[in-house]
Amino acid sequence: FNTLTVASAVTPSLIETYFSHYLNRKPLKQKPTAHISYHEGLRLIRQFLDYSSKHTIEDLQAFTAQSVPVPTWVRTQDVEIPPQFLTRSANVLQKQLGPQGIEKVGGEKWWQWRRPESPLHAEWIEMKKHHNERKRAGTRCDRVILYVHGGAYYFGSVDEHRYQMQRHARKLKARVLAPRYRLAPQFPFPCGLHDCIATYFYLLEHFEPNQVLIAGDSAGGGMVLAMLVTLRDQGCPLPAGTILLSPWVDLTHSFPSTSGDGVGDYIPPCGFHHKPSMAWPPPPVSDEEPKKAERKFTQPVEQPFDDRKKAEPIPAIPGSSLRLELAIDDKLVIIREQIQMYARNDLLTHPLVSAVQQPSLGGLPPMLIQVGGAELLRDEQIYLAHKAANPTAYPPSHVILDVYDPDRSVLNLYPPTDVQLQVWEDLCHVPHTLSFTRPAKYMYRAVAQFGAWALARAQHKSIEILDDDAISVISEGEDADEFKEQNGNTASFGSIGDEGVTSTQFKLTSTGAVGKAGDELPPFKDHMIRQRVNRHGTIFPLPRQSDIKCLHLDPNTIGAIKPGPVRKWLAKRAENEQKFASEYKKIVKKKIKEQKDWDRVQAGENPPPTALINRRQAGVAPEQKKKGKSWGLAMWSGWGSSHDESTIHREEKAVEERE
Repeated sequence: FNTLTVASAVTPSLIETYFSHYLNRKPLKQKPTAHISYHEGLRLIRQFLDYSSKHTIEDLQAFTAQSVPVPTWVRTQDVEIPPQFLTRSANVLQKQLGPQGIEKVGGEKWWQWRRPESPLHAEWIEMKKHHNERKRAGTRCDRVILYVHGGAYYFGSVDEHRYQMQRHARKLKARVLAPRYRLAPQFPFPCGLHDCIATYFYLLEHFEPNQVLIAGDSAGGGMVLAMLVTLRDQGCPLPAGTILLSPWVDLTHSFPSTSGDGVGDYIPPCGFHHKPSMAWPPPPVSDEEPKKAERKFTQPVEQPFDDRKKAEPIPAIPGSSLRLELAIDDKLVIIREQIQMYARNDLLTHPLVSAVQQPSLGGLPPMLIQVGGAELLRDEQIYLAHKAANPTAYPPSHVILDVYDPDRSVLNLYPPTDVQLQVWEDLCHVPHTLSFTRPAKYMYRAVAQFGAWALARAQHKSIEILDDDAISVISEGEDADEFKEQNGNTASFGSIGDEGVTSTQFKLTSTGAVGKAGDELPPFKDHMIRQRVNRHGTIFPLPRQSDIKCLHLDPNTIGAIKPGPVRKWLAKRAENEQKFASEYKKIVKKKIKEQKDWDRVQAGENPPPTALINRRQAGVAPEQKKKGKSWGLAMWSGWGSSHDESTIHREEKAVEERE
């Protein structure tokens, strides 16, 4: 698993995409894939994830954790988070979990364990130009983003995501602090949450809460929501605003969009699967003995249902059992295997794991949620936005409330959260990943606009940001004429009124300014700004809430696994069982052989089976692969960073010409 093997795996698909793009363009018309850069980028990520599924989790983690060179125009600084912030974070998290929650996660100590000589680190990211300007002026930065990277909770890194974070820093003239949090399955829930809250407490030692935004993409977005709810409930200071980019907020995949084919997305419709290794998968819950552990992970029971049961779906809500059960094709299917790397099956509906199960998402800072219209996770994100803006209208099921809010005090305690929801037509999961494409450019711009507004609102002052469209290299190319023909030469930001869309045009001035981002956003209506955005950045109204099906689901079905996603998951699992049968048997035998030498965990602690703390020998954890440099990730990062570099050079040239 290295740059050469990845390149050899994805290159044929890229060549095929290139020719098919130009030979068969009619089906792509009016789609994001009409742009060759978007089409190629989407296919590349899809093929990379498919290739990684043929390798172990450790291989993927090592590849995405490799060092990536920092551009010369970006300033980074590594910091170590002092132990006192980890201790404070642990105390807050223990209070949030409560005695029952601590018992459910397996104790109050194991998730605080770290590899020896592996303290929590975070990285500061900012533009050198902005740093030098502040240094010359003798001023401190008052715009900070705590950014939690995504990667399904089990892969990805700050290095791999840096090209995205530096764009956010440049657009907002901000500093970004990104924690290098521990990843599942070796460090499952709540390890990463513990690290991220500690990083936030560290940040508050140096900045006021009204100077801070918290942002995250995908799993990072889910982590951010868990952080915010914990901080809210424990009376800790909250940041000025929240930015959620395609947040993953339902780990049971119970919303309708997850049953789709994912043709416009790169997330595997079958879920994430990997070659067996010491890290993954754990043994099925009912198979304790060595011989039984070699059995298949999933065993459908050949028992037909009567007509009444056919009409009534099994309420397969994780939370009471490690086994998942549901009816597929008139047969009972029992899944004994852990299906997500981040948490055991009985924790998938825990409100700190799946945010849609929170009793309330009210009382949080103003929130921007950007959703890809073609992504598999679309429905849960749209639901989440409306739940935050109207908490009492979207409660979880009574089963969930009886466990996590039995007296309904949380449900009715907090006021609505102000939410700007943007659904971007036909775009994939976290389109910001394709930062070199035109749709991503407008998404980054919208993030900066919201971030500046939230900071200005919290700090009671106006904050200016620049519109770089006139000097943006992405504004040129094969689709530039089409865009200008439809939208003119101005940057368009719309506001939704009762009569539909009211367009506000910000004309470029000699300084490149688009006005004051501290000016009011389009007015919130019922605590929401509901926007549908096309690939050109033009805003239209979302359909009425009554016309959006995912907003009218029975709460009892949210968190209940569904036949659609499970059927695809089972098919891929069966394929892997056949492909990796010998590897799985070897791993089982190796674990059985080594178990006798593993250290005993502290009394009263019961970590999940995947937790690395279980595999310590004489206090020493298994070695990690050495971190090297990845030329593949460097090329990808360079591709994503090229726009920023070109824009900075053009910006400097424009300033020189004005002077």
